[in-house]
Amino acid sequence: MPIITVTVSANLAPAQRAEIAEGVSALTAKHLRKDPKITAVIVNAIDPATWFVGGLSLADQQLASYWLDIKVVVGTNTKDEKAAYLAAIYAFMAEKLGPLHAESYALVHEVQADAYGFTGLTQERRYIAKQLGVSL
Repeated sequence: MPIITVTVSANLAPAQRAEIAEGVSALTAKHLRKDPKITAVIVNAIDPATWFVGGLSLADQQLASYWLDIKVVVGTNTKDEKAAYLAAIYAFMAEKLGPLHAESYALVHEVQADAYGFTGLTQERRYIAKQLGVSL
């Protein structure tokens, strides 16, 4: 049930946005064990001329970049899983966007289960209900 926001320095066609969303969701399932059926991905595209690193636009540097932000519940993934995920995301983005600037970022936000959820229910409540065999 993670929500993932991906911002890329590129002008993307709708099909390219869909490819990025699908690929990010698949990598999230593979490396972080998150169900793609309840993974939400938002893909934002920013003009490379408006994204600056080191005082120069990415358009001027002829490089691409991305910012990926994912929210997951604390303790559901190991350090090794998160490291593998970040490496896989970087490789995937390089494949989709072309040469990447080294200043391309991903952040795995680990949030408390009682402060995060969907359909009006926290993940904590879902966990407790599952342990008690109660349907929500």
